[in-house]
Amino acid sequence: MGSKVIDLLASDLAKNFPDNSGFSVRNLKYMRAFAKAYPQFPIVQVPLAHSKNKFVQVPLAQITWYHHISLLSKVKDTTKRAYYITESAKNEWSRDVMLLHIQSKLYEREGKALNNFEHTLPDYQSDLAKSVLKDRYNFDFLMLSRKAKEMEIENLLTQKIADFLLDLGRGFAFVGRQYKVEVDETDYKIDLLFYHTILHAYVVIELKAGEFLPEYVSKLNFYISAIDDKLKTPADEPTIGLLLCASKSKVKVEYAMRGMSKPLGVASYELEKLVKENIEKLDKSDSEKQQK
Repeated sequence: MGSKVIDLLASDLAKNFPDNSGFSVRNLKYMRAFAKAYPQFPIVQVPLAHSKNKFVQVPLAQITWYHHISLLSKVKDTTKRAYYITESAKNEWSRDVMLLHIQSKLYEREGKALNNFEHTLPDYQSDLAKSVLKDRYNFDFLMLSRKAKEMEIENLLTQKIADFLLDLGRGFAFVGRQYKVEVDETDYKIDLLFYHTILHAYVVIELKAGEFLPEYVSKLNFYISAIDDKLKTPADEPTIGLLLCASKSKVKVEYAMRGMSKPLGVASYELEKLVKENIEKLDKSDSEKQQK
């Protein structure tokens, strides 16, 4: 369908349906792109976990038309689009929130945190934990410089806990900040403590403002043991630890975790851009494309 045909069709539809403003030239072009991208409407069939032999069907009607418009221009790979459709529906993401996750490459990050779950958790729990934790977390909403101090990061994390939970993903329930545990008559404070309602396990999070150091793993292991003894019930799965650093060396992390019996992971976080700037950039890109 050529551009002139679309122009004529838009004009005819406007005359025949004067009360409907949804048949603009731009919208009709989006409709054509949508029909071309999803010939199997109302579902899209994609490989399951990157397997060529197993497929999953994702209903396209799970999200709004405005979500789809953004996905068609921002995400070219069908499997990735299906991922964002599913996650947007499951987590009730607005269009802007979905765009933020696309910008931060959530699809590429999710489930790739360095961890020892295969050796420390049962198979069913290990796979689930891997899918929950990411390799890199986007904390752009904190509005901090690269040189922000550890306490400043933690303070703003707590103040904006709703945004933090949004980036962590579905299932994280906030338990406390600087959560106090007593071990052998000595008080220790855990940076952030969560309970994961899908994993059915406590999640200990330690936040470091600088580069990963091997001794951080030992401290995290200590806190996991304390929570297992003090809070965990027989109905709970083993407590999981997550260490968040500004940067990390894969080799150092693997060496530090070798031989550890508690389930833990190490990931990094980003503080490079503000969320507001990201969304404005995406919207500006959309506008420029529409004008061409």
